[in-house]
Amino acid sequence: MSFMEKLKSASQHNRSLVCVGLDPDLKKLPECLKGAEHPIFEFNKAIVDATRDWVSCYKPQAAYYAGQGADDELKMTIDYIHEHAPMVPVILDVKRGDIGSTAEMYAREAFERYQADAVTVNPYMGFDTLKPFLDHADKGVIILCRTSNPNSGDLQNLMCDGRMVYEHVALLARDKWNYNNNVALVIGATYPEELKHVRGLCPEMPFLVPGVGAQGGDVEKVVRFGCDANGGGLAINSSRGIIYADRSENFGAAAGAAARQLRDLINSFR
Repeated sequence: MSFMEKLKSASQHNRSLVCVGLDPDLKKLPECLKGAEHPIFEFNKAIVDATRDWVSCYKPQAAYYAGQGADDELKMTIDYIHEHAPMVPVILDVKRGDIGSTAEMYAREAFERYQADAVTVNPYMGFDTLKPFLDHADKGVIILCRTSNPNSGDLQNLMCDGRMVYEHVALLARDKWNYNNNVALVIGATYPEELKHVRGLCPEMPFLVPGVGAQGGDVEKVVRFGCDANGGGLAINSSRGIIYADRSENFGAAAGAAARQLRDLINSFR
């Protein structure tokens, strides 16, 4: 099953547009895990067990693992999801973008080493840096378009040939890069008008939407402006609001409750 098929299936089965960001920080883990051999994996395992019925996908951010010397625990986490929540796809958030031969190695890392279902990429260097990912027809390639961070407009809102840069990215993704029907876009919840505009440009393309919760994105506007004609087409990411819903030994149950609450809130606007 391809990433796109898997994402649609999980979204329909769980009636969910929730993406859980698995971004563990050792300093923030519950005390009960501090002595574990693999504390990050044990933390993620509990989060997955508690949330898998309420989500459409998981998104581990690779920096939280590489930066803490926990690459093995990233692999263990993805393997665990594939085994215990096999219907739920995994997006490896790495935002890669480099020359062709290097990009080929990055694609191997994401899809062969880690067995991710999809990967985030940066299109700044152009098509040849995306092609090694796009050629994996069964994998998702999620392209940065209008990101949620405060200074994203420094480049993304620059005018070029009558359109802003983020609009050009959306149109290239729609018209030239999606030859395997495996492209999605990153559109931040913090810019709802741009989200609405890109949905008009790309009516059928899935969007990964960060920025709700701690970054202040409005869930209702995301749903109303971002859903496709079928009321789907979104993976709305939440990390801290779910994985750190509680710091006690009951953190797993709290994460499950937070994921379900977000799912139900999103569905109330669909």
